[in-house]
Amino acid sequence: MEAFRVGLRERGYVEGQDIVLEFRGAHGRYDRLLELAVELVRRQVDVLVAPGTTTARVAKEATRTIPIIIVRASDPVASRLVGSLARPGGNITGLTEMAPELSGKRLELLKEVVPRVSRVAALWNPANPAAAHQLQETEAAARVLGVSIQAVEVRGPSELEQAFAAMARNRTGAFLVTPDAMLTDNTKRIVDLAAKQRLPAIYVQRDFVEVGGLMAYGPSLTDLYRRAAHYVDKILKGAKPADLPVEQPTRFELVINLKTAKYLGLTFPPSIMIRADQVIQ
Repeated sequence: MEAFRVGLRERGYVEGQDIVLEFRGAHGRYDRLLELAVELVRRQVDVLVAPGTTTARVAKEATRTIPIIIVRASDPVASRLVGSLARPGGNITGLTEMAPELSGKRLELLKEVVPRVSRVAALWNPANPAAAHQLQETEAAARVLGVSIQAVEVRGPSELEQAFAAMARNRTGAFLVTPDAMLTDNTKRIVDLAAKQRLPAIYVQRDFVEVGGLMAYGPSLTDLYRRAAHYVDKILKGAKPADLPVEQPTRFELVINLKTAKYLGLTFPPSIMIRADQVIQ
């Protein structure tokens, strides 16, 4: 959120004077999203900013006229949020985090750190419309790498312990987390469960690594939110969402945790160390 505010300040906005921000959060409870979106529409906001694919779909259900800026869509075309990246059409535009393609890249990085792993679990939330595509991309990458994927469904926080129990029963060698609001809302709990079972994992964003996760790879969320503010500026100055191309990430970050690697009995190879944007000691 601070990065979003920085982006607004870069465009000359002073919060509370030139612009008013209304924040609403469902904290991973998808059943509340429509209620929150409708509330904001009734307040006649000028622009809606939706963090991800699911929130954007709900916002689109709530309004077909108020411009919607999406910050980190996994695949806005496949999710039918926009007609194309170049010409979105409708009232939605913004940024994509290219999540489906990144799922395969995360698996490659995990394989570099745990080269002998043959069975990898993928934590995913079937309630997330974009999750199935992400899982398919991960499975495609797994076939190339000679790794089998165990798809582990997690529809809510109450199912996390059950998910890790299933990984233990199946002798999972490592796991990855697919992008999902509910899963990222439970960052610390997932990392703690992984530590308890001594399971290596790669995550979707740096927050996991900062609380003890092994490694994370993905677009810089700070950069995405900062750039989202520039879309807001264009809309407020009269641009139409239908005419603003959806942008792809330009900054990615690999974050690793040496302390966690030591705890797991792993060593990051030079190929990982040299690419790491941040190393947590």
